[in-house]
Amino acid sequence: MDPTRATALQEVEAEVVACRACPRLVSWRELVATEKRASFREEEYWGRPVPAFGDPAASVVIVGLAPAAHGANRTGRMFTGDRSGDFLYASLHRTGFANQPHSAARGDGLRLTGAWVTAPVRCAPPANRPTTVERDTCRPFLERELALLDARVFVPLGGFAYQVLCSILGVRPRPRFGHGVEVPLAGGRWIIGSYHVSQQNTFTGKLTEPMLDAVFVRARALALGVDPQPRRARSSPPA
Repeated sequence: MDPTRATALQEVEAEVVACRACPRLVSWRELVATEKRASFREEEYWGRPVPAFGDPAASVVIVGLAPAAHGANRTGRMFTGDRSGDFLYASLHRTGFANQPHSAARGDGLRLTGAWVTAPVRCAPPANRPTTVERDTCRPFLERELALLDARVFVPLGGFAYQVLCSILGVRPRPRFGHGVEVPLAGGRWIIGSYHVSQQNTFTGKLTEPMLDAVFVRARALALGVDPQPRRARSSPPA
């Protein structure tokens, strides 16, 4: 990893954590961190924007939506401390991107190899719904990360992340989102869509462990240039 690039990513992280650009999000994340959920009342919440997490030399970038109020907004690490994160990191462990299947807190020993986890919005939004203005205000952080990383494959979790990624990466026209949809990009890069790892999808069986594992196995193959033939987008409803 180029030390200059690593330093630049650290600078982005510092700016993310210090950001107070969106009044509604600042108010909400700090309110949640003060009132807390009863089961976490003894914990100190992070209550700030959440930086990206992973391997700076990653070939695969995973893009979520925004931190969960009592997940990453509590722990300070992407997809950490809630069931969505449990589902995601267990899959990353099974597919060789994570050294352990659990993600409970910063400092728990979790390491990613070849993967970077980020999001278009870095503060927990009320009802998990950022506004268009909040999305666009936060977008430069993701743009700068993607420009610094040498990624080959991008995995958006859900339609929100897919739309933002396609916009940043210049995909025109944008194919309809679906689980497993593959979009070839210039320079031998790819987007592979996945349903979001929210409980709404995982508890109902819309997204299963084998489905998510297949996306990451495919992502690794494409990142290595193995079988780089696009699969047709399935007729799947947006998630």
